[in-house]
Amino acid sequence: MFMLLAVGYAVRLVGLVGDSDTAKLNSLAFKILFPFLMFNNIYSADISDSINRGLIVFTLAAIAVIYVISTIFALCIEKVPQSRGAMIQALYRSNFVIMGLPLATNIYGHGSIGVTAVMVAIVVPIYNVLAVITLEVYRKGKINVGMIIKNVLTNPLILGAAAGIACAVMQVHLPAVVEETVSQLSACATPIGIMILGASFQFSSVRKQSRNLMICLAGRLIIIPGAVLGTAVFMGIRGIGFVTLIAIFAAPCALSSYTMARQMHSDYQLAGNTVVFSSALCCFTMFLWLYIFKNMGMF
Repeated sequence: MFMLLAVGYAVRLVGLVGDSDTAKLNSLAFKILFPFLMFNNIYSADISDSINRGLIVFTLAAIAVIYVISTIFALCIEKVPQSRGAMIQALYRSNFVIMGLPLATNIYGHGSIGVTAVMVAIVVPIYNVLAVITLEVYRKGKINVGMIIKNVLTNPLILGAAAGIACAVMQVHLPAVVEETVSQLSACATPIGIMILGASFQFSSVRKQSRNLMICLAGRLIIIPGAVLGTAVFMGIRGIGFVTLIAIFAAPCALSSYTMARQMHSDYQLAGNTVVFSSALCCFTMFLWLYIFKNMGMF
């Protein structure tokens, strides 16, 4: 991931792309590549025999509580609307799409990750709906409820997720050539998104946003996973369900949160910095969460 960030940063340094180019590439990723990523992750998930209702209820309740507390906290400490939106998104929205299935697969193997795949199909659309609402509400200007609803319903990531859910529920099987095309476009989303983030990264923005950045990193990587996973221990969640919760709540900030923040005129520099630094630090924090709960016998 950091090699891709470095490539993107180097591409900007040598002058191959500028600010206008990264804005256009970000629009391409937001409107084309990430919708296919959303669709493919849900379309390819086997949701028929892996529904854990207790885990679903616990996860949805945890996301709701985190979102409400994050919103109240951001309103109390930050006055700039766009920064409020970026902070809220960084705190509640994790990189579950990229981190979830690989983490579960590495621990349990390909044959035992149906529960995690189901949670991808449930959590990712909710993340995106909340992100669109949040970034719309905290734009500059008056809040237009009708416009917010319209933007939620027409958001490319949400449309991609909705199409994936429809195909999964109705058991629609696309022709092999279409599946291959979808898979290839989906595979492009993450590396291109990371390179665009690298090309947009500016060290000067880190100094300006150090307070908000530290708050988001502490909340995303330490406070939120500690609270949620500690509660899950007492709720009796174990095995693949507990590993799935680690993937959801201990993962770094979602890569698409930067893409969406820039496209929707939020504080995309703060969003990008939270993605970069949380992705670096999660190499240590996720290892510690896994180590602690593995030794406690949670999975």
